[in-house]
Amino acid sequence: MFLAAAVQMTSTSDAEANWRQARSLVERAAGYGAALVATPENTNFLGPAPEKVRLAEPIDGPTCRRFGDLARSLGIHLLLGSFNERIERDPARCHNTSVLFGPDGQVQATYRKIHLFDVDVSESVRYRESDQIAPGSAAVVTRTPLGTLGLSICYDLRFGNLYRRLVREGAEILCVPSAFTLTTGRAHWEPLVRARAIECQGFVIAPAQCGRHDDEGLRETFGHAMIVDPWGQVLATAADGPGLALAEIDPGLVARVRRSIPVADHLHPEL
Repeated sequence: MFLAAAVQMTSTSDAEANWRQARSLVERAAGYGAALVATPENTNFLGPAPEKVRLAEPIDGPTCRRFGDLARSLGIHLLLGSFNERIERDPARCHNTSVLFGPDGQVQATYRKIHLFDVDVSESVRYRESDQIAPGSAAVVTRTPLGTLGLSICYDLRFGNLYRRLVREGAEILCVPSAFTLTTGRAHWEPLVRARAIECQGFVIAPAQCGRHDDEGLRETFGHAMIVDPWGQVLATAADGPGLALAEIDPGLVARVRRSIPVADHLHPEL
């Protein structure tokens, strides 16, 4: 049993302000005793897309060094929900990448967002994430002393096949750092987070961006960072504005729920 925290932020194009906000919230979570803290998608930068690409960094760049040092100083597992990772072979785009740091500050796992948000929310509101972001291609599961984590980012949440893959590879805790738009978040955020928890019979830790940003496309996000248990119960939800959702994680509950309703044994993958 351990305490986990899903961080809720309002990131902008001011990288230093984003860092100060993230550091303060992570430190607050650790002060409450959280052993696993996760920040949202676009933690370090949520501004104009061309700038996101121009400012992209490698995994060993200053953003990841900062978060690694923070994890080590606090002795926690820290998920940097996502940052803009440079692609040397494709300078016109970057990856949208999650990085998990161990309590020693070392990188334990990286995941590059697979499903990109290319949608028409309305006739006047369109998003084309693939214009600046190159998709990843690998599902990522990583084992820690706290439990086995399956990594994903935001729009991935709509693709249940990815999460079934993560569960087949042993995931007990699913991380979904996000920046859901206000429109889609109001309609779909909680139902989707709870659905993934129920169908995967695992905990879901879902950090979130909230409020208004200076990105020309994603101007306002829904927030409602949450933690959901394997029965689909919402254990904690962040209030409006930057803050935390804190909840106890009992890995033993995953095993008990999976034994009581053995969905994995009943699955017909050929269908």
